[in-house]
Parts: sequence; C-alpha cells; structure tokens
Amino acid sequence: MSCKCNIFNEELVNKIKNELPEDENLYDLADFFKVFGDSTRIKILYILLKSELCVSDISNILNIKQSAISHQLRLLKKSRLVKYRKQGKLVLYSLDDDHVVKILEQGFNHINHINI
Repeated sequence: MSCKCNIFNEELVNKIKNELPEDENLYDLADFFKVFGDSTRIKILYILLKSELCVSDISNILNIKQSAISHQLRLLKKSRLVKYRKQGKLVLYSLDDDHVVKILEQGFNHINHINI
C-alpha cells in the first residue's frame, strides 16, 4: 500500500533527515557489517568468544590452513573485532572488547533465540 501524499509527516521527515549520519559514517558501518558476511570469520569470532587462542589452535579447530586463518585474523583485526597479545614467541588472539561479544550475542539471538 502506498501513500498518496507527497509528505505525510513533514516535521518528522525533516527531523530524521537532520539526524541522518554523514555518508562516510554510513559507508564505514556498511563495511563493518560486511566483515560478518563470511562464515569462516564468524567461526573464528565464535571460537574467540570461548577462549583466547593462537593461530595454530584456531587452524586445528576449523581444519583450515594457518595461512588462511592468519589472513582472516588480519581482516578481523583491521575491523577492530579481534586483538592480539604476545606471550614470548606465541601470539594469542581474542575478541577486541565486550562490544564484539554483544554483537555476536545479538546476532545469534536474532536468528535462533540461542544464548551463547
């Protein structure tokens, strides 16, 4: 059903137009959500939700080459979804902060009503 009028609620339309974020911010948000469009990256995030791990452990869990895991971790790190710390020669990865946990929880709740 379509509206026959030009603007139904001009005041509300103008208010929302004025509050709309800058295009650059919206593009950045779209890019951020694109990172979640890959199931391997989602698996890595889920694994890191459970524990801090090194590349070889993640590789072993997913049965994917370490080089492919490293590539995905670089993308996740660039998007500030994961961070790393060095423990001697070992590099351990974890989720960047509690916001990432909340994003994953909300995503799972949305699709399945599952608590993780």
